[in-house]
Amino acid sequence: MPMAPFLSRFYDLAISEMRTLIIRNHPNLPDGTYGFLELYCDEPGCDCRRVTINVIEASNPMTVLTTISYGWEPEEFYGRWMRDVDRAKEAKGPSLDPINPQSRYSATFLTLFREQLNDEAYIARLKRHYTLFRAASQQVTTTRPATSAIRTAKRKDRRKRSR
Repeated sequence: MPMAPFLSRFYDLAISEMRTLIIRNHPNLPDGTYGFLELYCDEPGCDCRRVTINVIEASNPMTVLTTISYGWEPEEFYGRWMRDVDRAKEAKGPSLDPINPQSRYSATFLTLFREQLNDEAYIARLKRHYTLFRAASQQVTTTRPATSAIRTAKRKDRRKRSR
């Protein structure tokens, strides 16, 4: 499932609604302003109902410190969606993403992310962003075949003219 940043389609909204943490004097983290950058699935027809969170620091936003996966649906949903009951346990709730960047701070960021999930408004925001992103992905997907057909027609027309 290819993931793309929410800000790639909704830049202003993503920046204004990005969850940030200002950390000072934390025993396990350097002082800084950390952002939870949201990524959503860009695969046509997918309905995974998950978000990937890349934790970045404001002074170095190109470096991902931690990658967290979060699925908000019940485990049964992921069991049906994945057709694998064992993997469904991993998909439900927050966890460190095993195939993406992690750092020595990852366990601490996962704990801080779990604390953010006590805020129902934040969970609702993630779901709303997912819905917006998926709708935009579907619009892009439905325009791709038409764009491809236009390119093919133009190529054929050029070939005919060059004969």
